[in-house]
Amino acid sequence: MAGHVRKVDSFGKKGHSGCRPELRGMEMTRKAFAKVKLLILDVDGVLTDGRIIINDRGEETKHFNAKDGHGLRMLMQAGVEVVLISGRSSGAAEFRASDLGISEVHTGVRDKSLVFAALVQRKKLGKTEICCIGDDLPDLPLFEHAGIAVAVADAVPEIRAAAALTTKSKGGKGAVREICETILKSKGLWPYSIGRDGRLGFTP
Repeated sequence: MAGHVRKVDSFGKKGHSGCRPELRGMEMTRKAFAKVKLLILDVDGVLTDGRIIINDRGEETKHFNAKDGHGLRMLMQAGVEVVLISGRSSGAAEFRASDLGISEVHTGVRDKSLVFAALVQRKKLGKTEICCIGDDLPDLPLFEHAGIAVAVADAVPEIRAAAALTTKSKGGKGAVREICETILKSKGLWPYSIGRDGRLGFTP
């Protein structure tokens, strides 16, 4: 199975082939994720749990997830680009991006659709080659134009309704890792497997 995601009706309807809806949905999901060349992420509420801690000097602290970070590193090593687009200006987000090796970061963005359009034109990518993950209303413009729109488990209702998929995990708590693994597995680039005996196998 390609990753741990919940599917909504758009991926689960029964077609003329007569196959079980859930199986057809999984196959459609795998095919869609296999095409992804660019993953666009919001920061607050997606890469973090949404909390913003500010001390009495105005210094900001965010909570990031190590498993999410490793998933992004694996994804980039496999040739998938990662771009961060955030509505807030944040030194913490820029530092985290640098730590992970993410070279393109857009912070303090009021209209994410403008940044998205410029990215698509510059990178010459098709809609089906782009996946985005969001959690709140400012991410809706990205959802309207990306090939695969993913909502984190604790996203607002409007985002979950607009998404093709909703992760099992909440933002900042493994949601990004779920999608990284789903993309890698869909592309046949995940060498790990758990056998019937419960032991981990590895195929280089």
